[in-house]
Formats: sequence, C-alpha cells, structure tokens
Amino acid sequence: MNRAQDKVVVVLGASSEGGCGWRTAELFAREGAKVVVAARSAPGIEQLAASISGAAFQADAGVESNISDLADFAAERYGHIDYAINAAGLPVPSTVSDLDADVLLSSTTVNYFGHLYFLKHMARHTIPGGSLVSIASLSGTAVIPANVVYGCAKAAVLSAVRYAAVEFASLGIRVNAISPGIIDTPMVESLTQNPPVFAGFLKETPLGRIVTPEEIAECALWLSVGATSMTGTSLVVDGGMHLRRPPHPEDLTEDAYDRL
Repeated sequence: MNRAQDKVVVVLGASSEGGCGWRTAELFAREGAKVVVAARSAPGIEQLAASISGAAFQADAGVESNISDLADFAAERYGHIDYAINAAGLPVPSTVSDLDADVLLSSTTVNYFGHLYFLKHMARHTIPGGSLVSIASLSGTAVIPANVVYGCAKAAVLSAVRYAAVEFASLGIRVNAISPGIIDTPMVESLTQNPPVFAGFLKETPLGRIVTPEEIAECALWLSVGATSMTGTSLVVDGGMHLRRPPHPEDLTEDAYDRL
C-alpha cells in the first residue's frame, strides 16, 4: 500500500458522503497522501477532512476566484500540489426543446468552466511528475436522453483535457479524464430509483451492473500515481455501456423519463 505516501492531493467536489469525490479522498488518504478536500458545502468536507486527517476548504467549483484560492491554500499548507482531482458536478435534466438559459448557464459554469478553472489554477502549483484528473462522463461521447446540457458540458471537458495535456506537458504535468457511466452515488438516485429506466440502462451494460464510486477512486489513483505515460486521454469506466448505447425513450414506457 502507501501508493501515494506523502503526496499532496486536492479533491474538489467531495462533500457528498459516498460520492466519487468523497471516496477518492478517502482512498488517497489511506494510501498515505496529504489530502485537501473542497466543495461548495462546508459541513460535508469538514466531516470528511476530520475523518481522514486532511484539510477542508470551501470553494464553489464554478467561481474562478474560489478555485484560485483553493490552489493557493493547498500550496501554502503543504508547499506544492502533486495530484488534483475535480469530481464536482451538477446534473440537470434537460432537452434542446425545453432549453432554459438560466439552467444552461448554471450547469455549464460548474460542469465545464469549473474544470477549466481547476486545470488553470492547480497547474500553477503542481510539480513536475504531477497529475490533474477531471471526472467527465459517458454522456460526453454518448447521447443520453434528457441530458443535453450536462452531456455537452462534459464533451467540452474532454476537449479541454486534451488541450491542457499539450500545454502542460512541458511542465511535466499529465492531464487526463475519467468518463464514468452510471455510478452508484447519491447524485444519480433519480435514475437508480426509477425501475424502468434503471432496468433499461442495465440491459445495455454488458457487465450487467453500474459502477461503484470506489472504482472511480481507484482509477483516479492509478491515473495519478501509476499511469506515468498517459496524458490527454479519457478512461471509460462504464461496465461496457459505450459498446452499445444508453436506452432511449422509445425503448421504455412512455412516461419513464418524465420521472427523472
């Protein structure tokens, strides 16, 4: 063990117990890292930080000054940053026909702009050999009905990762993404607790199960510690759903997606 011994790690989007950010912070801490956890909601990260002997910093992923301050806080506390993982996300059911300008802006600010801010400011304090990881989504490359705003934002994140990988390569910093399918977290309970939709997703998943947040955490750890020749890529973790396609409305009962 101790795969991240004495490494300085920032995890953004870690306030939801059982979520990907939370589990990622816990894993890095178990592996010996010094972990700074951040999110917009203070109580969750304070609880998490106390449980892993880490540090908590309140930051809104969509506010650039908050992300800049987060990077500075981690560097001032520990001297530098080795690895940083952005697991912040704001899922918003949406279609093109029903597009709302306020929803578009609020969702994109967190789901896309926030990743650009994160890459920009974490890189200022990340040392050579370091790694930046963005949690993207299968919806960035596959059409998941009623998910247009989130999916388009995640597609933009995948593009940003490629650009950042080229830009930061000369600094010795690797930049990658993880593209999960359906993850068993509180954020997707509206789907997992909707039997017809959930059954439709499982039917289109060759492994027949959804991804656990612990599996995403392990991928984030590997991209940071072990994947020293990987940059500008996305690790798809979805049980094989990308080999088929997510269920569309015509595959389900007429009102299945209405309950999301």
